Amino acid sequence: MEDSARPLTKKEIRRARERVILEAAEKVFAEAGFGGATMQLIADMAGLPKASLHYYFPTKEALYRRVVQRIFDIWLEAAGSFDEADGPAEGIGAYIDAKMEISRRHRDGSKVWAAEVMHRAPVIQDYLETTLAEWTEGRMSVIQRWIDEGKMAPVSPRHLLYMLWATTQHYADFSHQIETLNGGEPLSDAQWDEAKAAVRQIVLRGIGLAP
Repeated sequence: MEDSARPLTKKEIRRARERVILEAAEKVFAEAGFGGATMQLIADMAGLPKASLHYYFPTKEALYRRVVQRIFDIWLEAAGSFDEADGPAEGIGAYIDAKMEISRRHRDGSKVWAAEVMHRAPVIQDYLETTLAEWTEGRMSVIQRWIDEGKMAPVSPRHLLYMLWATTQHYADFSHQIETLNGGEPLSDAQWDEAKAAVRQIVLRGIGLAP
């Protein structure tokens, strides 16, 4: 039997500390923006000495880019539903569920991404022009294949993706507005399930499928 009390390895300690730093950085960047955030604020949020922060991330820009990459990598995992699905009902439906769960659990990361793009991506423009562009082309090809196979209505793959992003990420980027309209309370588990079901139904019917 594995000893649950064994000491952590150096690699495990590093991963755990990086996770703490990234979660703190997401929150600070989401609230203060890149310009207003400081390494000291992030260190304080993480409960670590500033020197420890610089050991893992030598500059604020390096940490910021890692935060952006982290949320994008999480989105990429959600996009696996496209490649593994037999058709649009399964693929797009699963993608909606996954993206809305990301909005629920990683809303600070989503807000950082949104703020960066709204300011014309001064730090991550190269990322948009390469990684995001390649990812988008790949998903558009999958949607177009489903259209060509007669599995869904002939809609614009690009604008369908834009609509999916806007809808699902709204629950993170405008969480305060949603909570205000929900009596000042976060959505409950049941309300999240209802929201996901509603978005799936509206989108799938719009592309010619009846969920």
